[in-house]
Amino acid sequence: MILNKRIPPDFYKLFHTKNREAYMQFLAAIYEENNEVYASLGLTVEECRAIIENTLMKLNIVWEIEEAEEKAEEAENDNLQFPVDSPSGILNRLIRWGWLKSDYDEKLNTNIISFPVYSQLYTELFQKLYKEEDSRERESILSIYSALFTYASDSEKNNDILKSALQTSRGLGQLLSNMQDGMRAYFDELSGRKDFLGIQEVLVEEINNSDSKKYAILTTTDSFYRYKEAVKELIAKILNANDRKKEELLRELENCSEDAVARRKNQYRLQYCEDASRLVYQIEREFDMIERKYNKLIEQKTIFAKRALARIHYILREGQGDGDGMEKLVQLLNCSSKKDEILEELGGKIPMTASFKNMTDDSFSGRKERRNVEFIPMGTVEKEGEIPPEITDFVPKPLYTKGQLQRFREKNMEGNRFVATETTVQSVEDLEKLLFLWQEETENHTTEETVSADGEIWGKNGFTYSKLVIEEKAKEE
Repeated sequence: MILNKRIPPDFYKLFHTKNREAYMQFLAAIYEENNEVYASLGLTVEECRAIIENTLMKLNIVWEIEEAEEKAEEAENDNLQFPVDSPSGILNRLIRWGWLKSDYDEKLNTNIISFPVYSQLYTELFQKLYKEEDSRERESILSIYSALFTYASDSEKNNDILKSALQTSRGLGQLLSNMQDGMRAYFDELSGRKDFLGIQEVLVEEINNSDSKKYAILTTTDSFYRYKEAVKELIAKILNANDRKKEELLRELENCSEDAVARRKNQYRLQYCEDASRLVYQIEREFDMIERKYNKLIEQKTIFAKRALARIHYILREGQGDGDGMEKLVQLLNCSSKKDEILEELGGKIPMTASFKNMTDDSFSGRKERRNVEFIPMGTVEKEGEIPPEITDFVPKPLYTKGQLQRFREKNMEGNRFVATETTVQSVEDLEKLLFLWQEETENHTTEETVSADGEIWGKNGFTYSKLVIEEKAKEE
């Protein structure tokens, strides 16, 4: 039967009362004492009243007075036998709401207090909420490794061990997700702090919180990287052994086709092996997800430390963001009765001068006085031994040597003349060499040479240039 259908209607009244936290503490104390009691018969009513009274005194609980209607209702339901804030009244109220169950024991001749199943779930949660640390030792890599190792060594191959390992894997994955969410919250807190003490407070809080302690356990005694390869080897070993077992069962199933009892038995064992394989594959997927979350958490820790260091460097260099410190100094001086003495002593230690002003009393409004000084322009003075720069010094130098130009010229010679053809220019460098050659020949033109440009040439590479022809006349003897 679903537990939700067994919860009485008054069960949730505990969450609406002003003394909700006190009721939670009472339930957690009774539940813890019930688990530690030597006798397995349970706690009596007198023992529960004593536990409630001790909890009231130990935690200094101040009972909140409810509204008049609620108080009258409580008194009516309790038949006015006990005060509302007395241990007996509190215990009767928890029993009436359905959080506790009172059964008469004939052997002890008294009522025994116990917890319904649905109430146990809530009470265990209350215990975790009020504990300062929650080690959650079950949700660890070591627990997964231990469960898989136990299953691999177990001769009966109980699938409940694999179910426990799968549940532990999911719990560890949720634990890592909660750690990541908590780390994101610290990022926001760090960005909002504007002084060094605030950043230090965030860092100390992050180091001392429960998530960081769990993270330290995962990285030391319960190291993920220490058991990662071992867990993967165990998973592969279990899957291989399970595959061999299924092949063996299939052969037996073929041989016992006539025996119905043996056939059903083999079918059940075969289904059991398939369930085991399915559970191991689920554990493997959860384990891969745990590995990704673990690596992401390490990355977030590193980024958080770098951001904190960068924030500290910024504050140390740029100053605190609370405003100008000089304003606070002026306010303190104005409030001090020894203002003049402080300023005089400060002035003796720090040299103070008037700031430079572009605007003076004579600026714009006053008429400037004329100075009887004749304006004499100053010429440039040439230094001895200095050579004046020539215009040719600013002309860019050629990019090619005379040897390169001569080789380019000899490459395109036809007899005693240079002729530019469609194959002369293959690149930008060839075009520049052609221009330099034309410039050199026109500047040094002699009677023995004839330079002409007959028409245009469109090269195959998209270059357009003149058809340069340089002819050399034979010298007369």
